[in-house]
Amino acid sequence: MYAPQFTMGMSADLLLLLGGIVLLYIGAELLVDSASSLALGVGIAPVTIGVTIIAFATTAPELFVSLIGAVSVSGDIGLGNIVGSNIANIGLVLGASALVQPMAVNRDLLWRHGSFMLAAVVLLVVLGSDGVLSAADGALLLAVLAVFTAYILRHTRRGGDEAAVTDEVGDEGAINTRTVGMFVLSVAVLLAGSRLLIMGSVELLRGFGFSDLFIGLTVVAFGTSLPELATSMVSSARDEADLSISNVIGSNIYNILAVIGVLALVVPVNVPVATQNFEFPFLIAFTVGAMALMAHRHHVSRFNGLLLVAGYGAFVFLLFP
Repeated sequence: MYAPQFTMGMSADLLLLLGGIVLLYIGAELLVDSASSLALGVGIAPVTIGVTIIAFATTAPELFVSLIGAVSVSGDIGLGNIVGSNIANIGLVLGASALVQPMAVNRDLLWRHGSFMLAAVVLLVVLGSDGVLSAADGALLLAVLAVFTAYILRHTRRGGDEAAVTDEVGDEGAINTRTVGMFVLSVAVLLAGSRLLIMGSVELLRGFGFSDLFIGLTVVAFGTSLPELATSMVSSARDEADLSISNVIGSNIYNILAVIGVLALVVPVNVPVATQNFEFPFLIAFTVGAMALMAHRHHVSRFNGLLLVAGYGAFVFLLFP
């Protein structure tokens, strides 16, 4: 590996990277505002919006990158992207959000939705233990996703979520064209920001001699987690801990059940022995560790956040060629 001189091409890549960061911040601000208004407008708790609508919206980059990689190259790219993104969501996103501001953990969120996140990870590891994720495996993952979605909707209809206080909400909390339009715009801005950042950072690292495999496991996984990172950090800074934590949990659920489920239906996904022996154990460790930290006093402190970020840093360091 060598260190080339900084060229005009690298300058353009750096501008793309910085532009992506700016768009991600703007998109995250818009998404938190519009999602909060949606939650108030329909009279449900922000945690439900975070674990469903926001989580699905911020999972879109993983879906696009994984499907494009599966069709144009192989399904292996998508699997590495999802496993890396889920680890980044827990270690980097949840950890950085706690560093911004310590977060109280909603008990129902942890045990109702966190259990689905852990179950999704275990299911992925079990299905991938034979070295391939087939179309049948993909169908099973999507079936579990349908069960999860039905459970959320049923619980919401029963009034199990702490409803938003609708009688104190004015026009800003109503469901209207402006609110929906802002939500759609925020998702588009997040996707555009993710795309710019990935384009710029990938070309920069290639210029410094890093392999595509390393870039995929680190930069691409990190890049597709940036919507979650931006959204969760803004939510944390605004005292919206439920949105921040539910976004991480929901995104990890959708990454496995939806993205890998669809991916396996499109093309068989090989699960290398290295992934089974290295990345899967890290994924399980991060998931169980995050659950344990959130269960302890139902509070994620800045020290907990530091541990999660340090753990993610160790994971990335071990991936270095």
